[in-house]
Order: sequence, then C-alpha cells, then structure tokens
Amino acid sequence: MGTWDTGPFDNDTAADFANALDDAEPEAREALIRDVLIRTIDATGYLTEAEEAVAAAALIAAQCPGGEPIDMSYGPETPMPVFPADLRALADEALARIASDENGPASNWVDPEDWKRWRSILTRLRSVLAPAPSSIALFDVQP
Repeated sequence: MGTWDTGPFDNDTAADFANALDDAEPEAREALIRDVLIRTIDATGYLTEAEEAVAAAALIAAQCPGGEPIDMSYGPETPMPVFPADLRALADEALARIASDENGPASNWVDPEDWKRWRSILTRLRSVLAPAPSSIALFDVQP
C-alpha cells in the first residue's frame, strides 16, 4: 500500500477508488460505495478492500451533520449523490470491522503516531455516522 498520510484518501488504493467513482456514471456511484462496504463487512480473513471502505465511509460522513468535507486533492472530483440514510449504518459497521481487525490495516502502520492519528480518524468518522443517542428525556413519565 502506497500511503502518504493518514486521511481517508491518503493512499494509492483509496485514490484509485476515488478515480473509479469519478469514472462511474452518477447513478452507479452509490452502488460502488454500498458494494465495497458490504464486501468489507462480510469479508473473512484479510480485509482486501479496507482502504476503499474507509474512503467510502468518509464520503458518507461528509454528508452527515458534523461531517468534515473531503480533501479534493485525492478524493473524487465529481459531486457525489445524496446518499440514503441506510448507508450510514453500513459505513459504521464496516469501520467497526476494520478497527477491530488486528491483522488488517491497523498493522500496516510503522510509526505509532500515524497509527494513533489513523485510529482517531476512524473514531471521528464513526461518531458522525452513528452519533451517540441523545441524553435528553423525550417524555417525563410519572408513576
């Protein structure tokens, strides 16, 4: 994996995924993203598409409240469609799978500080994709 930084599109594989999204017809982009997330969730053994799944999750998170815009230097140049809400849960599940795989992408980092920054990015993406439930009581029930 050619990696130059810890961002979702800061590696060769994710940059190639961005190019594939740019080359795809607009109506096919959602399917490409959905498919890579599902394949990552369902994968057994080595997560061969983890870098693409992180990039896909970042694209979905960018459309959520609190999401950060994608770095257009390496991310897709064409606008993404508005993603359906169900992709948020798939993206969160794919990131959970990636984060928990000790032999996957987490093991590729040589510098521990890079690993910590990458892990922080995954955590931030997950917090946007599946925000914590509100602590405000919806109903005041009296006995």
